Amino acid sequence: MDNTLLDRAHALAEESFLAGSGPGGQNANKVATEVQLRVNIYALRLPPPVFARLRDLAGSKLTTAGDLLITARQHRTQDANRQAAREKLEEMLEEAHRQPKKRAKSRVNRVGKTKRLKSKKARGEVKANRGKISRSDW
Repeated sequence: MDNTLLDRAHALAEESFLAGSGPGGQNANKVATEVQLRVNIYALRLPPPVFARLRDLAGSKLTTAGDLLITARQHRTQDANRQAAREKLEEMLEEAHRQPKKRAKSRVNRVGKTKRLKSKKARGEVKANRGKISRSDW
């Protein structure tokens, strides 16, 4: 991932500060230390596969208008929370740029197939033998 995308994301990010419920004691009630970062993912102009992965990663943090909402309230200071929110955004963008590895299909040889089918057949017979007992079986 290139730094121009991160710079564009930081430039497009709108920050708002809330009186958070995080650490800070009585100070938390007076000072708006919680940071809410809002970035429109359509404005980032991401390639379609990266966009799809970001949308899946965001989950409930994504609004219907396409805004990604990231909140940070784990620190006592506004500046530390602002930095934490930006780091969360960077991590999410980096994860979206990471292409998942293709799953290699497992190959079972003939012996493995026959062994599996034989065990399935035996299990089926066990289950078939369960049930009501007739008078003739006594």
